Amino acid sequence: MADYPTNLLQERPYPLRISLVFPLYNEEASAPYLCSAVKQFMSELSCDTEVILVNDGSTDATLRIISQWAASDARVKVLTLSRSFGHQAALTAGLDYATGDAIVTLDADLQHPLHVIHTMIERYCEGYDVIYGQRQVSPGETWFKRSTSWLFYRFMRTFVYRTLPVDSGDFRMLSRSCLEGLREMRETHRFLRGMVAWVGFPQIGVRYEQMERVAGSSKYTTRKMIRLAWTAATSFSALPLKISTTLGILVTLGGLAEGCHALLAVFLHWYVVPGWTSLIVLVSVIGGSTLVSIGVLGEYVGKVYEQSKSRPLYLVSRTVNVHSRVSGNENSNVRQQTISDAVSR
Repeated sequence: MADYPTNLLQERPYPLRISLVFPLYNEEASAPYLCSAVKQFMSELSCDTEVILVNDGSTDATLRIISQWAASDARVKVLTLSRSFGHQAALTAGLDYATGDAIVTLDADLQHPLHVIHTMIERYCEGYDVIYGQRQVSPGETWFKRSTSWLFYRFMRTFVYRTLPVDSGDFRMLSRSCLEGLREMRETHRFLRGMVAWVGFPQIGVRYEQMERVAGSSKYTTRKMIRLAWTAATSFSALPLKISTTLGILVTLGGLAEGCHALLAVFLHWYVVPGWTSLIVLVSVIGGSTLVSIGVLGEYVGKVYEQSKSRPLYLVSRTVNVHSRVSGNENSNVRQQTISDAVSR
């Protein structure tokens, strides 16, 4: 279903170039399958194609495999980050270097089916600037992961950001104009799914059945998912602060209730250990709520502090088949290196 009035769309021609952006972290097992699948897919497209592989500080043979692929195909570009900066930063690096009219971000494990991009291109030609994939089936996922993912998106839409597409990950196509707007947002704590929704532009979803991981295991642990969810909540809303305020009000009411109870105990001669109940309850509740509120406030202050340092979102240590960056954070240090040197490493 369209998220934008179709009568306001402006049709555009088939893109002259498509950029495929893949972040990789320890994908030694899936990288050979990725090379084969992408080669086949590029032969199906009716335009120029570039593949941007962002090595997010992998410690296995991922860099060697993708560098050999790039050495044999000039359309393949490799960015190696100086360390692991995280999935969202790696995606940002790939977007900064993308030169296509349409840019697609995908996972390297081939869970995002490449053939869906043909449907995305059709929507792109209709005038949509953002075409995001919406999962229908996620084979291999546990009940816990499916249920928490379902709850996360519904919670975000209800309380944090109502235009966030549900059941959508980082599988999407962006137009050049949308990407230029997205590049203006150099937030340290990044939640690209929400940022793309915030940028606006005509957006529509494309449903697809998620494939099983082709090889290896997922690097997105439960801890990382929780961290991403917390970043999403605190980056797009002051809701946690409002919750802490509400908690403070409830604690105050609880304290008043306990005070009333203590007075009644005196006048009605209820047997209680003098001062024990009221003291323990009030100290525990007030102390706990105070610490929670300070912790939530500290999260926001910490984010402001980290953003104020204006550090680059990522650092690129070496590249293959990359001559210059289109635009983006000019503070990122890029050191060019020859293909032979990169392959030898």
